[in-house]
Amino acid sequence: MEQWLKDDERLDYLLAEELRIIQSPSVFSFSLDAVLLARFTYVPIKRGKIVDLCTGNGAIPLFLSARSKSEIIGIELQERLADMATRSTKYNQLTDQIRIIQDNVIGIAGKLGSEKYDVVTCNPPYFPAHEASEKNLKEHLAIARHEIHLTLEEAVQSASELLKQGGKAAFVHRPGRLLDIVTAMRANRLEPKRIRFVYPKKGKEANTLLIEGIKDGKPDLKILPPLYVYEDDGKYTDEIKEMLYGDK
Repeated sequence: MEQWLKDDERLDYLLAEELRIIQSPSVFSFSLDAVLLARFTYVPIKRGKIVDLCTGNGAIPLFLSARSKSEIIGIELQERLADMATRSTKYNQLTDQIRIIQDNVIGIAGKLGSEKYDVVTCNPPYFPAHEASEKNLKEHLAIARHEIHLTLEEAVQSASELLKQGGKAAFVHRPGRLLDIVTAMRANRLEPKRIRFVYPKKGKEANTLLIEGIKDGKPDLKILPPLYVYEDDGKYTDEIKEMLYGDK
């Protein structure tokens, strides 16, 4: 086991997928948002090509590998996170399906190929770089959470450049950026088709937004039923439990 881990890393379970993932409390651990996006995202019934932007430690490619036999490429700017994602891929013996590339999301279509991919997923930084909140975080976390190296608009543009006509892009973000993300999507030929709001529990405001668009799609937006994370007693709802633990 030690050969797979560095420094303060640990090997966690992805229970529903029966996989393992390398995580570090001081560098990066994936959040529920990654699980929500991976479950929300369309995946090709037949083999296709998927790119996950801002892949972090590779959680979304691992989640998607359990739902599809498609080729999956994860793009991560930070060397340490890309290394963790690569080792997790090797540990799970998924190197024939998942490839992790350390590179900038901006302009990545120029290297991977434009308009070649069926699906692009992205869990981008949520907070504008000028916001002072949480900026005292360590560099790895600050880059992952704040638009220091990648803005929302740049993430959407890169997704569109990768997608073939009719391809689908899915993002997870904060509800307060809904108009920003819809505006950016439409400016980049991504027509919003599905939106789902995620709420901590009933009676609370939504704190997460899931949105999917089709490249050059026709306007026809569906608002899906709300997703609640917790019951009133603080336990996960059945839908969240199924996402995290499967049908066990």
